[in-house]
Parts: sequence; structure tokens; C-alpha cells
Amino acid sequence: MIINVRVVPNAKRPSITKEGSSSYKVRVNAPAVEGKANERLREILAEYFSVRKSDVSIENGSKGRDKTVIISE
Repeated sequence: MIINVRVVPNAKRPSITKEGSSSYKVRVNAPAVEGKANERLREILAEYFSVRKSDVSIENGSKGRDKTVIISE
């Protein structure tokens, strides 16, 4: 499954909001420094979709807020 994600770093609480058929807004409680927000994003999405963290990979946008994520099932 391929989804589009808009990430909001440094949130008080992590949350996921579905904004379209395959687009999500994810608030992560980690700073956008040294890949910490990306790792936390993978953890949050893995829990949300009930898959392993290794099944979640960031395809495009690892340096920006808008990302394309692939979730293997």
C-alpha cells in the first residue's frame, strides 16, 4: 500500500488524521533532527496499520514534511 503523509514534528501527542483516500496527517512527538521524526513516524504508522516497523518505509520526502510511504503487508 502506498500512502501520502504530511508530518507535523514536535507535537505534544502523536496522532493520525485521515485526510483523503490515501493521504494522512501524522503528528509525531519527536524533533525533525537527525531522522528522529522519520523513525517515530515509522513506529506510529506501524502501530496504526498493525504491521512491523520494518514493513514501513519512506519512499520519497525523507527531508521534507510531505512524504510518500510504502507499507508492506
